[in-house]
Amino acid sequence: MSVFAPVTARRIAAAALTAGALVSVVTLPASAADHARPERPRVKISDVQYDSPGRDDRSNRSLNREWVEITNNTRRTVNLDGWTLEDEDGHTYTFDHYRLEGRATVRIHTGIGRDTDSDLYQDRRHYVWDNRSDTATLRNDRGRFVDDQSWGHHRHSGGHGHGHR
Repeated sequence: MSVFAPVTARRIAAAALTAGALVSVVTLPASAADHARPERPRVKISDVQYDSPGRDDRSNRSLNREWVEITNNTRRTVNLDGWTLEDEDGHTYTFDHYRLEGRATVRIHTGIGRDTDSDLYQDRRHYVWDNRSDTATLRNDRGRFVDDQSWGHHRHSGGHGHGHR
């Protein structure tokens, strides 16, 4: 047995301990990240009333009882100019010179009305949101996906029925 054997054994043991310490340090941030609070979306679709209460008689009152709510979860105002809200059939509403205040919600109605800070109107004479199934998709002014909300079965899988149109 060589005189250097105990020195070599100590070096190997020290290297193994160092490697183990490095592995635990490297994995620490990953495990800490697992317990971090999930990030809430800044702007999101917070609610949808796709089936207006009462008879679907295409009256302006009935059309305006069909709506989508968009909420800003931040403290800062978000400029929604050029953002779009779209259904699966391609009906698109484009926000025009609208700023959503921090911690505020705006309701986008289907029918005709006068826009305010809390209510916007698509000025349509026909329903947009399908009662049985549809998806409301919100995109920013660059066309990038922001949020969506779906209900019913997905029509992409074969069904094309409309609750009202």
